[in-house]
Amino acid sequence: MIFKRKVYAILSIASLPFQILAQEDLLSLVSDSNIKPKSEKVYAMFKTTKIVNLQSIESVKRGELDFRITHRFGDIGVKGTEHTAFGFDIASDIRFSFDYGIRDNLAIGIGRSKQKEAIDLSLKYRFLEQTVDNKIPLTMAFYTNAATNAQSLSNFYAGTNWEGEKKFAHRITYFSQLILARKINKNISLELLGSYLHRNFIKGEVNTNNSAAETNDLVSVGAAARIKITRRMCILADYVHTFSKFRQNNTSNPFYSPIGLGLEIETGGHVFHITWTNSEAILENNFIANTKSNWLDGQFKLGFNISRAFVVHRPKD
Repeated sequence: MIFKRKVYAILSIASLPFQILAQEDLLSLVSDSNIKPKSEKVYAMFKTTKIVNLQSIESVKRGELDFRITHRFGDIGVKGTEHTAFGFDIASDIRFSFDYGIRDNLAIGIGRSKQKEAIDLSLKYRFLEQTVDNKIPLTMAFYTNAATNAQSLSNFYAGTNWEGEKKFAHRITYFSQLILARKINKNISLELLGSYLHRNFIKGEVNTNNSAAETNDLVSVGAAARIKITRRMCILADYVHTFSKFRQNNTSNPFYSPIGLGLEIETGGHVFHITWTNSEAILENNFIANTKSNWLDGQFKLGFNISRAFVVHRPKD
């Protein structure tokens, strides 16, 4: 009996390394090293939800409320603007807006603009996000809004011969946009945007040079860039081209592509934009269809965007 116990003890000791190896093999099957790591997302392509004129790929974070003030002054480079302090005495447009993050990639908003006394409701949904390993090379988002023109009847129908029924539906415009963005490196982010604008009511104007009539629907394409120059300072730029025969060589009623340049300054809880653009209006529903100022004629305006985020609800997860 004693001999058998000695044999069992010797065999147990001898088999110990194999038992340890077997346990390590089993553990290796569930260890982190054998679990495929989740691709890390690319963050901070842009610092705010707007660039100069255009939407950025960013949305308000979950549980946060973003309060934004956007202001456009008058023309700077036109002769005689010294009497308006180079546009500072004039407010081309002012917009106040609130955007709330339902999720980190989904936000809703409401805004009010001076131009056409517009009141708008918006939604932005980021459904694809670029990853560090480039397995997903782009970030993509969808932005849409509906805006109403709150002007008086005389102002709303001014310049038209409309004799039909005056409907509230005439005042509504709808805007949708697909946004594609890529962060090239830590200093450069680029965007490409395709947009569709529908206006329920238009004046029915005609381009006398090519007999093309204005249309309710407008399709446009835009591009934007953010270039980091210091830790807290960036250069911004955006451009929009609208496809419209009515706007081509319309000498009697000229239209121009909105072009924006900006300087972004991050100051703690605030992100401050100083901008220069030929667009009078701030809301897409207005500036895409109605930009009539030309950079080359000095018709560009100083403006600013300033935003402040407030935590309304802090998610537990």
